[in-house]
Amino acid sequence: MAATVGDAPTGPEGEPGDEPLYVLTAVLLTPARFPSVLGDDFPQACAALGLAPHDAGYGLVLGQDGAGARWTVVTADVSLVACAIATWDCGMEYELTLDDRSVTASLPGWPLAVAVAVPGIPAPHDPPPGADGARPPLTPADAERWGPAQRRLGADEIALQWASWREQISDEDTFVPAGRQPHQGVRRVLEEARGYTRTPPPAGRVRSAFAPGQARTLRADGPGWSLVARTDDIAFVLLDEAPGEVLPVGRGPELPALLSALDELAVRPG
Repeated sequence: MAATVGDAPTGPEGEPGDEPLYVLTAVLLTPARFPSVLGDDFPQACAALGLAPHDAGYGLVLGQDGAGARWTVVTADVSLVACAIATWDCGMEYELTLDDRSVTASLPGWPLAVAVAVPGIPAPHDPPPGADGARPPLTPADAERWGPAQRRLGADEIALQWASWREQISDEDTFVPAGRQPHQGVRRVLEEARGYTRTPPPAGRVRSAFAPGQARTLRADGPGWSLVARTDDIAFVLLDEAPGEVLPVGRGPELPALLSALDELAVRPG
């Protein structure tokens, strides 16, 4: 099986074969960088795809076969996929070519929404089931309902659009405003986040990424919650129990120490 821009895998009955895969996009699945819609941490994200959580991670290549069917090809060649993504992000072309030996699995469907399609072939659709009763096709999270996947996607969006969210919050907000008790859900999140500093959580549960200046962008997730923060600024909390609500946590006297401790244990992109 080969995979290039395109190419990789399916036979006439939805089985892996020699038909080209026309690549549309690719993402990384590593402890420091994975589609958070798949899980609160790296092992959960791997489990959602039926993969073992190897420390080196994987690359996920999403495309269509010649009949238009959606496929997700999993490769162990993380560096190659990272190079392709970086090149595409710069607006340049890159022909992503996978070696058969690096391909770990070919999964029907896409775990993420893809807004483009290959011209000249049938519209994207799920492949027919395999003769061996293979797993059902992967599908993106339902954007019309609120749950863990949508909560994590919301946290992703805040991290990407930090400036627009931050300008809505006063610099005078504190960790716990004087004379007030914190939101019960936020209080639980902060306590669980502090717990991570005492007992490190699974890989990817806390991640640290580049931010302007000397700051870092922190992402932390847990059962029913997500936290997004800048190490030199405030935090935002999203909860499964509060659909669509974004709860700010002002900086105050306590938050800086918590964010610093989380950043020390967070995984970072290599």
